[in-house]
Parts: sequence; C-alpha cells; structure tokens
Amino acid sequence: MVPRKNSPMALKVRLIALFGILICVGPLTALDFPAFEMLPARPELPDPLEMLDGTKVTTAADWNNKRRPELKELFQHYMYGYLPPKPKKWVVEEVLFTDPHFMGGTATISESRLAFAGPDLKQRLHVLLVVPNNRPAKAKIPVFIAMNFCGNHAITSHPKVHIPEAWVYKSCSGSENERATEKGRGGQIGDWNLDLIIDRGYGFACFYSGDIDPDTPDFADGIQPSFYVEGQTTPAPTGPGAIAAWAWGYHRVVDFLLEKHADAIDERRIAAVGHSRNGKTTLLAAAMDERIALAIPHQAGCGGTAPDRVDIDRKDVETIRRINTVFPHWFCDNFPLFNEQPDKLPFDQHCLVALCAPRPVLYSNAFEDQWANPDGQFEMLKGADPVYKLLKSEGLGASERPELQTLVASPLGYYIRPGKHSMNREDWGIFLDFADKHFRR
Repeated sequence: MVPRKNSPMALKVRLIALFGILICVGPLTALDFPAFEMLPARPELPDPLEMLDGTKVTTAADWNNKRRPELKELFQHYMYGYLPPKPKKWVVEEVLFTDPHFMGGTATISESRLAFAGPDLKQRLHVLLVVPNNRPAKAKIPVFIAMNFCGNHAITSHPKVHIPEAWVYKSCSGSENERATEKGRGGQIGDWNLDLIIDRGYGFACFYSGDIDPDTPDFADGIQPSFYVEGQTTPAPTGPGAIAAWAWGYHRVVDFLLEKHADAIDERRIAAVGHSRNGKTTLLAAAMDERIALAIPHQAGCGGTAPDRVDIDRKDVETIRRINTVFPHWFCDNFPLFNEQPDKLPFDQHCLVALCAPRPVLYSNAFEDQWANPDGQFEMLKGADPVYKLLKSEGLGASERPELQTLVASPLGYYIRPGKHSMNREDWGIFLDFADKHFRR
C-alpha cells in the first residue's frame, strides 16, 4: 500500500521527488511559490486578474500568456497536484465490440481498451462510445465525455460492455465484496439517459474512474506510482491526487476521440460532464485542456465549484478541512495545510472556472443539496465574470441566483432545481439545452 500523507520516513524521498518534478516539467513549475507559512491571509476573494506579485492583468494577451499559466501552476502546486504528463505512446489495444443496432438501431455502441507506454501502465482504460446513426453523411457530431462511478456496464444493460476488474463502490448496483458483477448491468441507466443524448444528435463517451485510480486512499492500484521519478516510493507533496489523475483520464479520452474517431466527432464541440466528485474532475479537466469546449460540473461543491473561503466551523456546507479529512487522497499533500486557514490560499475556486474562459461552463445544482453550497457556487461565477468580460464574453448573464428551474444559459451558466444530490433526466434536459445554446449557434 502506498501511503498518501506526509510521514517523517518519507520526507527525504519526497523532497528528492519534488525536485525531480520541478526539473522534468519545465521552468514554469519552478516558480518560487511561497511556503504555506509565508502566504498572507486574505479573507477576501483573490482578484483573478492580479498576478501573484501584485501586477494587474489588463489585456487578453497578459491573461493568456501570464496569469492563466500562473493559475494553472498554483492550483496544481497547492491543491490538486500536478497532472501526470501525456504518455509517449498509447494504442487501442483492442476494440472489444461494436454494435450498430443499439437502442433499436438509432445508435452505434462500441467499447475500446486503451494501453499506454512511456511510462508503461498496467492499467487499461476502457472507453465506451455511443454515436447516433441518423447523422448526415460526413457530418461531425458534438460529444459528451463523462467519467462514471460504477463501471461502463452500469451505463447500459448491453451484454458485451466490459465489467471492471478493479475495486468499485459498495453502493454500486450488483457490487459484491467491492467488485462489479453481472448484476450491475444497467444499474445507472437512469443517471445517464442515453436516449435523450442520442435523440438530440450528440455522441457520448465515458470511462470508469477506477480504470485510472480506484477511489481509495491506497495509491498502489492507481496510475500515480508509474510516474514516480527514480528513487521515489511515496507521493510527493505536489504529486497528483485522485482528482488530478482522473482529469488525466478525461484528456486521454479526448486523445482517443480526436485520433481514432475524427471522422465522426467534431473537435470544436467536445463537452465534459460529471456529477459530484466527478464534477470536480470535470472542471479541473476543462481548466487544464482547451480542447474541452464546454464543461458541466454538476453538484460539484467543495474542492470544485464551491468556494474554499468559508467559515471552517460551518456545519451546513462542506469545508476543505472536512473534505481533506474524509477524502485525503483526492488532493495533493499541500492542500491540507490550508484546512484551518483557507484564507491563505492564493486563489479560490472562481479562479478555476476563470481558467475555462471564454468557453461555456454550467454550474448545475439541487436545492436540497446545500452541502454542495449552491449559493457559494453562484458567487464563484460572479468572481470569474471579469475574466470572461476581459476576453469579450458575455460571462454571467445574471446578477442574482435564479429561481428554481430557471436556466441562466450565458457562457457562465447556472441552474438549480428542486431535489437532492443526484443526476437525473431533468438535469440531462438542461445539459442538452445549454450545449445546444453554445454548440448550435
């Protein structure tokens, strides 16, 4: 088992590993970011248009060439950990199956198993792809990319979809001893609503998070150890947490779609969607990769779409102290330093969505899911609005949080419905409406 948190016996190797990472990824990573003790407390939201040294950003060129790269480094250094690099080589190891008669002949479903080298990964990424059959000849379609909780076989009852061998949640339908079984086929059909997606002319690609890193504190079964430098045996303080590793998975699916399905997928209309912890991943993946043209982090909450700067003793919303205690493996080892002093973070989550500017991003929520801090999420959109305006985008088209079931469909979008923490058919109708607004102009 690979330990997740800092320990005295691992300090020396982590320092060596951190030095190696700084060298390997280039000069931007070697910026002399302050140690936690040297960071000033800032109760107010940091200005996304102000560099760490206080320099104001007033042009799109300065945002794109200076502030945006700096924010990407800051988020990885202090919060998520550095995303693993793209492998030197990857292949479609096997097309497991293709069925052109899916959903009564309205769609073609296929599944491919991807393998990676440089470094060589023992993990295999299984990508399920569904595309509508009624697209005009040579027409390219928009596509949603998603990461799922329980395995591709839970998305549909199709008998040929791969059942993961890795750990799965106890809560997944058909799970036995934390392993998936045939009983779980189609267990999450109601979450994904493929019929709506296909009927609206979109494709859908998804993968299981456990193919990249099972959602447990043990990193030994994830991809992270494969990217350790020589002599490293434990995670570095800025090594990728699970969310960063999962975001790497989104990027590899984009690679797959653009290289192997370029005849069908429109490279300008790739959307990423995810629920809860997967929504946190969706937003990070979009912030770090401009090939993702639209993002929908659904009910993503703390560590994603909600603010870090909340009273650490609040009981009604999740705080970073709480999330780092319950899910220590999601983030890098630097992030828990801020548990008691989130106001020392040199950013807040409005800066993460600002990294997506001017691309459309929809924050969707449920009224009874106050744990995800839906009001705070709206404030994060307001905080990112100046960046969108700088880049000549409409930004957030509302000054107050909208009423229930009222879609704010501006590039910084927002929606809140009645109900609880879940993803349902109503949500997918809104997702598709938002995508239509921005993809079909």
